[in-house]
Amino acid sequence: MCGRSSLTKSEKELEARFKATFYSEDLEKYNPLPNYNVAPTHVMPVITNEDPEHFRPLRWGLIPFWAKDVRVGYKMINARKETVLEKSAFKSAMEKRRCIVPMDGYYEWKKMGKQKQPFRITVKNQEIFTVAGLWAKWKSPEGVVYETYTLLTQEPSPGIAHIHDRMPAILSPDQEMSWLDVDMPAQDALAILNPPPDESMNAYEVSSRVGKVTENDADLITPQASDEGAQTSLF
Repeated sequence: MCGRSSLTKSEKELEARFKATFYSEDLEKYNPLPNYNVAPTHVMPVITNEDPEHFRPLRWGLIPFWAKDVRVGYKMINARKETVLEKSAFKSAMEKRRCIVPMDGYYEWKKMGKQKQPFRITVKNQEIFTVAGLWAKWKSPEGVVYETYTLLTQEPSPGIAHIHDRMPAILSPDQEMSWLDVDMPAQDALAILNPPPDESMNAYEVSSRVGKVTENDADLITPQASDEGAQTSLF
């Protein structure tokens, strides 16, 4: 699964990368950038198929239309590529509501002895990359409207499989508009999702502080020395 990520770039850098802009009234609606420790329930800038020329503030953790409680979103932070069309929470979104989620790294934990060591995983030569996502709009019984998203996950690139058996469905820049095109049948859209080649990925150990949602500073993305006293770099 993917339960933590980072987006340490500014709004200007996002606008330049995606040729998309922010609505001025939305700038105060998401968790402040830079965000070194993006976690479920954070509201982040996302690009949807409905409006690919603008960023939209969406809450991480998809809440399907049939949900009775906002807490459902905690269980819907990821959707597996292999079964997304079999799940009632995701099938309609896969067909009608796709999005791309910008990030510049994500975190995964590897069991090392009795402890779990966090790694930050990035894409070489892409200061900002995107993950294929789905989005939804839900109104609570109290009348509050939530716009939410989930990240698709897939099998990992072989070189990082020893860290975790899943990874986000990372898109190449030339796949992004294809993913957003809901005229493309869902099965065809899923077919473009494949693990990136090993040579494009980078992973390194980071501080265990990233496990605490309240921790959010630049030191979280700084490479850390391993237990043996040497920095670990996988690629």
